[in-house]
Amino acid sequence: MPIARLFSRALLGIDAPLITIEVDLAPGLPCFTLVGLPEASVREARERVRSALLNAGFEFPARRITVNLAPADLPKEGGRFDLPIALGILAAQELIPPAALEQWEFAAELALDGSLRAVGGTIPLALAASKAGRQLLLAIDDGAEAALVTSARVAVADQLLQVVAALNGQDCLARPAPRPPVSGGDSPDLADVRGQPQARRALEVAAAGNHNLLFFGPPGTGKTLLASRLPGILPPLDEEAALASAAIYSVSGQPLPPERFGLRPYRSPHHSCSAVALVGGGSIPKPGEISLAHEGILFLDELTEFDRKVLEVLREPLESGKVTISRAARQAEFPARFQLVAALNPSPCGHFGTAQMRSSPEQIRRYLGKLSGPFLDRFDLTVEVPRLPPGVLTTGEGGEDSATVRQRVVAARQRAEQRQGHSNAALHGRALQRHCQLQTADSLFLEHAVERMGLSARAHHRLLRVARTIADLAASAEIQRHHLAEALGYRGFDRLLARLGG
Repeated sequence: MPIARLFSRALLGIDAPLITIEVDLAPGLPCFTLVGLPEASVREARERVRSALLNAGFEFPARRITVNLAPADLPKEGGRFDLPIALGILAAQELIPPAALEQWEFAAELALDGSLRAVGGTIPLALAASKAGRQLLLAIDDGAEAALVTSARVAVADQLLQVVAALNGQDCLARPAPRPPVSGGDSPDLADVRGQPQARRALEVAAAGNHNLLFFGPPGTGKTLLASRLPGILPPLDEEAALASAAIYSVSGQPLPPERFGLRPYRSPHHSCSAVALVGGGSIPKPGEISLAHEGILFLDELTEFDRKVLEVLREPLESGKVTISRAARQAEFPARFQLVAALNPSPCGHFGTAQMRSSPEQIRRYLGKLSGPFLDRFDLTVEVPRLPPGVLTTGEGGEDSATVRQRVVAARQRAEQRQGHSNAALHGRALQRHCQLQTADSLFLEHAVERMGLSARAHHRLLRVARTIADLAASAEIQRHHLAEALGYRGFDRLLARLGG
């Protein structure tokens, strides 16, 4: 009773569990049985595989065929098992030497004529194959995505016959084109921003320390413009982070263009999006916007227009850097370490503090009450973006460009990395106490300021982290009084609430 064993990878979350496909040809009435919790798309592989083998010129065995997808308790979905199942049947018929399969993994859907179709989600497959020291064979259309993993040995084919010929030593398989070099991208330049020196400085501080940032002010003052400039002053991703980001896009069915590899993602969902769209979910768990923004920026414009329940689901991922989606049959965990940037108008009419204001204080309090205190506490910097004085837009010159600011950001990040091994925004507990020590007089100054402004303990810690980043930008080993004063200046939303008596 010959059994052919070969390996594929089931796509469940970011990790790729090893799936063993066992094919058993036994005497008996002709039948084709799939076991191992196959879902509808996998059960339909029986007809695709049968037609592909026949149309490729092979004889379909008139025997009892049992295909076991192990482990049995893991649900299997998608068409990626077609090619491994077909090769298993051929190996069981001794049309392919079993030894030829030992160093390969396969993932491709079969058309009825025997051609190979893309299945997507190939970056986790390539990462797992590289880690296992095995080669990966895919459809041609999946090659460019898998080639992003430079450590993986990837081959591509167009037809089942090509694969069989290569495994029999009669042909060579093609290799996908190598990954293009990382480019600077086309991020908007910070030099386009006129005026707004405090907001520009806050953007630099947020970039240097990976801090969450909230802009508020009247409509048309440049809040969205500023947020869109943040990717341009951030350093590119390292190889590990870039692959993690690309893998999430791969799993979500949104392949990352090779020219965007290594650039930080920038996601800006509409305020009508649901909690599932934001954090992920579905009957088959898929990553949401916060995971697609992993290692990048999640920008929420018109923050007060988001449903409060939708915003509240962000609180835990902001602290943990991951999101776990549980369903009755499965559980998936996706990384979600992102930098949150948001913008809002401080009143329903959008003209708070101006002669055009039409909203009463009660209306404003009710409007801003859509945002809970614990959620607002997640922002390290809250900065007002006021209307520009007359003439600035037409005669004012732009400030520093993104490349110049990026140099300071990179230097500050390197200081934090050398000191504590991560960004300042991730300082917690004893590490926060050790790296954010203050002189006694400065500590009393901060305590009095926090008490006077009515800030929480979480906000107090965030002030220390921001001050640490400001000190790093100034190449200062110690946090000074003026660093604390600048950090306190980035608590504009607290002052706004104080003016409203809320």
